[in-house]
Amino acid sequence: MTDTFPRSSTPAAGAASDTGSAGSQARTIADSEATTAFREHIARVNTNAEDRAIARQHAKGKQTARERIEGLLDAGTFLEIGRYTGSGAGSGARPSGVVTGFGQIDGRQVAVYSQDFSVSGGALGTIEGDKIVRLLNDALRLRIPVIGLIDSGGAKIQEGVGALRQYGRIFNRTCAASGLVPQISVILGPCAGGAVYSPALTDFVIATREASHMFVTGPDVVRAVTGESISAEELGGARIHGMVSGVVHYVAEDETDALEQVRTFLAYLPSSADQEAPRYDYDASARTSDASPASRVGSLVPASSRQAYDVAEVVAALVDHGELVQVQEVFAPNVVIGFACFEGRPVGIAANQPLVDAGTLDVDASEKLARFVRFCDAFGLPVVTFVDVPGYRPGAEQEHAGIIRRGAKVINAYATATVPLVTVVLRKAYGGAYIVMGSKAIGADLNFCWPGAEIAVLGAAGAVGIIHRRELERVRDERGDQAAAAEQERLVEEYTETVINPDKAVAIGEIDAVVAPEETRTVIVDSLAALADKRDSRHTPTKKHDNVPL
Repeated sequence: MTDTFPRSSTPAAGAASDTGSAGSQARTIADSEATTAFREHIARVNTNAEDRAIARQHAKGKQTARERIEGLLDAGTFLEIGRYTGSGAGSGARPSGVVTGFGQIDGRQVAVYSQDFSVSGGALGTIEGDKIVRLLNDALRLRIPVIGLIDSGGAKIQEGVGALRQYGRIFNRTCAASGLVPQISVILGPCAGGAVYSPALTDFVIATREASHMFVTGPDVVRAVTGESISAEELGGARIHGMVSGVVHYVAEDETDALEQVRTFLAYLPSSADQEAPRYDYDASARTSDASPASRVGSLVPASSRQAYDVAEVVAALVDHGELVQVQEVFAPNVVIGFACFEGRPVGIAANQPLVDAGTLDVDASEKLARFVRFCDAFGLPVVTFVDVPGYRPGAEQEHAGIIRRGAKVINAYATATVPLVTVVLRKAYGGAYIVMGSKAIGADLNFCWPGAEIAVLGAAGAVGIIHRRELERVRDERGDQAAAAEQERLVEEYTETVINPDKAVAIGEIDAVVAPEETRTVIVDSLAALADKRDSRHTPTKKHDNVPL
């Protein structure tokens, strides 16, 4: 049983008091010898630890673990938990290799841990693992986001399997938190071996351009095993993981940029899956200012479906304040994903990018798109999809890399999503790529297209070449190549007018309406308002989970 102590120090009536006796004042806990000694001791321990951290980290152009936390959180909100876990606060007091606690970002509560490279290279052992696992469990109970600031040489070798066990416990809790609370990892130094899987399991990975390195096996091991000589930067630098592997979602210029990006991502996200994302004030003046670029959006897109344009500019013209926060901008750039708002409501954006490979879907773009749609669905963010896709990228390389399996991930993501899905076909949508890009048949709620949009199995030229192959060969044999080319052009025009225009899609209900480009923003805003109360849990008690192609 817990004792209850009165808040007042005033003696009860009739009780004896020693205050004032013999003109003396009784000493309190605040000025006792024990308290005074504790203050001096802890101040000395903390100062020495931070001075050591500053000397070691600043020499490398890096911040200390605590400086990073201060830069991330709202000023004065950090509550540290377990600073002297493992040592106690007595004469043997010493900090561990990770700082853990709670704080606020833009007034919202978060859990944060920051590995301290100045303490044994930030190596993870029993103490550090226990602290991180506790923090993750607390975040799950509190339903708040988790931010991990990673800067570690890996597991404490001297602890052997005990250290490896801690990584396993962290992985377990990270998986438990996945889809329940947002998790963001910031790589601010080395992250190697089994440790790389901790950030890889989180929703977003941010890495600094110069100091961050991630790899399962480092350059020395690679050289010893394979004979390949490769630098840490070439093997697992931020640029490689941002452009090639797709492990990193944002490549930051420096630590300040990295921490600011955490705040940017969180601004669009709810604190947990059972809460709504924040809504932002949106007044008449904002509505007026956003109407102007939205009215001119059609001028950004060439009429010819063969001409490229930047779809990011199109999206920026349609969303609030022109603000599109891209995710994985330099990985698989043939699709654009990111966050934006429509009249203060955060949404996920998915779009084909005609500037890169004509906006075709390939293995990397498919996985990028699928995971993002699944993330948005997990955290209740509507997905607005802008389609301008000629199909899947052809070739043996793509087939051998598993475009069938990976493309199926996009199908699964859209088909199982329960959040509002709004799709706009800008110019063209052909074949299987049309189906997977948020089509009505796959489960989208409201689908629109611009006038003249081409929606068909194949483009006109390809379709004519197949359908009229024999006829065109006959014309070529009888009248020559020039006549065959003229006949093909006539057939392409005829096919375009009768087959690939949006009329058939509208007639069968695949497209809800054809809208003029200048109406697009208004239609999206109205659609999101209409779908705001969508409830589609698709509960199937007999099914444990789906078997998405991984």
